[in-house]
Amino acid sequence: MLGYAIRRTRGDRAAAEDAVSETFLIAWRRLDDVPPEPLPWLLGTARKVLANQRRAAARRSPDGPSIPLEAVADPAPGASIDDRVADRQAFAEAFAALGPADREVLTLVSWDGLAPREAAVVVGTSAAVFSLRLHRARRRLMKELAARGHSFADPAPGVLEGTRPESRKPR
Repeated sequence: MLGYAIRRTRGDRAAAEDAVSETFLIAWRRLDDVPPEPLPWLLGTARKVLANQRRAAARRSPDGPSIPLEAVADPAPGASIDDRVADRQAFAEAFAALGPADREVLTLVSWDGLAPREAAVVVGTSAAVFSLRLHRARRRLMKELAARGHSFADPAPGVLEGTRPESRKPR
């Protein structure tokens, strides 16, 4: 829970701790509303608390959102330092180029480890709608990577042609 809030506050631990404590205060006050699997509900509540914090901060500061490079996971630990820096930078730029809704959907599943069904609870939508949003966000991320000439965006054979690789027969 604290990790989720720290990522959302761009590393501002004090703001993250405030958000987590307010989230648990809300959970305590609404104990009857907390479901048996509380994590998606708590993350959804934390999301709203953090949004309130951001709105309050926006009234005080004109700075826009930014994603620190340290927030991006290392995709290839065995690669050379130069390659890892280039990969990380390309991914960070592509990820930052996405809209906030796409970034949120991707982080809930990839970084927070939620299943689409659980992440749908966090954002307040159905699992089917969330899965569609996730699919579209992944496609947009791949397009951003391709626009930057990055190899992460190389599709598997048949993906863009509309056929499955296993259904193709050799000629």
